[in-house]
Amino acid sequence: MNEALDRLAKQLDLGAPSQERLRLAFGHACTLRVKHLLEEPAVLACLAALGQYLDGTLPRAELEATATTAMRLANHHQGSKSIDGCGHAAVSATYAVANALCGKAVQAAEYAAYASVYGQGGYGAVADPASFQPEFAWQVDCLARLAAQHAPA
Repeated sequence: MNEALDRLAKQLDLGAPSQERLRLAFGHACTLRVKHLLEEPAVLACLAALGQYLDGTLPRAELEATATTAMRLANHHQGSKSIDGCGHAAVSATYAVANALCGKAVQAAEYAAYASVYGQGGYGAVADPASFQPEFAWQVDCLARLAAQHAPA
């Protein structure tokens, strides 16, 4: 768990309805960092749809439908077929996308951090809390930067 991120999210009242765009932007940023771990074209399409929504080129109704699709894909992910054992990373990255689309930014960040660390070092890295620190620091910095950009003028 990224305690610094949790504190910042509380400080920003990230769960408030008025912070939806910030939640979506932060979830999108986190998932882009693990995009290379996604193995299913349909999940990549869901991630692209979130970017399109943030760019203003995808209607709200399509975002909601895509969020439902992404969660279904995550819940039915079979893991990786590759021999390198990165299945956990692919599954976690898929859950990161699904949570980002649902506006669950902190959960998306958690899944993305796990996917990133697992993808770099496997189970040994995940078992070492210090392995998460670079990703956790990036997440806090990213949310702070995005919050500054989304702050009312």
